[in-house]
Amino acid sequence: MEHPGSPYEERLTAPRSWWLISLLVGVACALVLLPFGTLPLLGGLVGGTAVAAVMASSYGSPRIRVVGDHLIAGEAKIPVAALGEWEILDPEEARAWRTYKADTRAFLLLRSYIPQALRVEVSDPADPTPYLYLSTRAPEQLAAAIDAARDGATA
Repeated sequence: MEHPGSPYEERLTAPRSWWLISLLVGVACALVLLPFGTLPLLGGLVGGTAVAAVMASSYGSPRIRVVGDHLIAGEAKIPVAALGEWEILDPEEARAWRTYKADTRAFLLLRSYIPQALRVEVSDPADPTPYLYLSTRAPEQLAAAIDAARDGATA
């Protein structure tokens, strides 16, 4: 998970079962093309599997990193000085913050296959975003990296 140039780095990769599903999508495409012959069948198998695998890979491509004095989550980049308190969310609380507790102004980097999350308040008064909701497999390490980056920025 960690990278030599960063105190914290995580890729929100799709679960292994999604790769099996990609293969099954390819098989389904092959079966649809079965009446047209062997070559279309093979093309459907390869093409369907490839398209489904690319989709699974792209959905699991976002990264969460703490680099220097910035938190980078997907396409968002925010200085750690603009972040307030954080809260580690267990699976039940994470579901609540994804659904009925969610604020429409919040930044959500969520993946349903990752049950835990870290909710980080945004303390910058100029930023309308109240908090960041970050799906993460290691919320304790992410919170520690944010604290370490914050301490390093103020030192």
